Amino acid sequence: MFGLNKSKAAVGLDIGSSAVKAIELRASGKGFKVAAFATQPVPPDSIVDGAIIDGSAVAEAIRRVFENKAFKSKEVAASLSGNAVIVKKITLPVMTETELAESIYWEAEQYVPFDIQDVSLDYQTLDPGTGADSKGTMDVLLVAAKKEKIADYTGVISQAGRIPVVVDVDAFALQNAYELNYGLERDSVVVLLNAGASAMNINILSGEYSLFTRDISIGGNAYTEAVQKELGLPFDTAEQVKKGESVEGVNFEDVKPALHAITENVLLEIEKTFDFYKATASSDRIDRIVVSGGSSRIDGLIRSLEDRFGSPVEPFDPFRKIAFDPGKLGITDPDAVVQTAAVAVGLALRKAGDR
Repeated sequence: MFGLNKSKAAVGLDIGSSAVKAIELRASGKGFKVAAFATQPVPPDSIVDGAIIDGSAVAEAIRRVFENKAFKSKEVAASLSGNAVIVKKITLPVMTETELAESIYWEAEQYVPFDIQDVSLDYQTLDPGTGADSKGTMDVLLVAAKKEKIADYTGVISQAGRIPVVVDVDAFALQNAYELNYGLERDSVVVLLNAGASAMNINILSGEYSLFTRDISIGGNAYTEAVQKELGLPFDTAEQVKKGESVEGVNFEDVKPALHAITENVLLEIEKTFDFYKATASSDRIDRIVVSGGSSRIDGLIRSLEDRFGSPVEPFDPFRKIAFDPGKLGITDPDAVVQTAAVAVGLALRKAGDR
């Protein structure tokens, strides 16, 4: 959303709380192919709730990612999430694009809980209010992010020797990747749910429009901590067991109750999100839930989503229409990349100056 200067397509850089992932796409025939991919772990607590706490550690992880010589571009598109980002659909009197551009800062002051001087703003008109059933109002999607947080992210990228050209929002990067791979479904309401280590991003779509977004501050780390507490294990061991890997003296059946208890908390937050959405939407329909992120494979999560919400749930394939050859890229665990690459793919489709 927040372009920083004009450029060609950038490397998509997903700076997560547990890992940094980078993808570079190149044109191939009528579509794209993955030209480069790399990931590096981020030390624990370097990023907390989307805020960079240890900039040097994050910059070092980014620098190590780009030791992979397959990356050709120095320009990077990154994204934000968490409580320093506000995404809200607002209703305004019908006005021209010029009038909207002139008045958006004044209108935004009513909805942004920060000093308006401290945020960068962007917006998209969802419904211009010019249809036959218009009531003299228009719907606008307002996006605001704290300038300080944007500066933190662009700062670590620059520190790592790269050039930040776009700062997007995680939920919209997901949407970008989804639209390319699955197309626009004008008559369907689709929920994109990206389950990361420290948070879940939710974006509810109809066609090309985002109807509602929310970040939930529960992720894979909550599952690991629950296992850690339940069985008295070190964090790294609990992480292995959570994923179903065998660890001496621990049976996976022993950890299932702790995992399912956290899943119940996750479902309650998702239910709350859907209730917020339905309170502002003209329809309460949800046709499909598409899940991504490393934590989306937690035991029983997909089945629990289907049971609770009565909608089909499917894994997000961010390479459905993008040529992806793991062997050529030196990737030893392609399934893990497919699970976790959606945000990075969406960012790699961005160019500075895009709206």
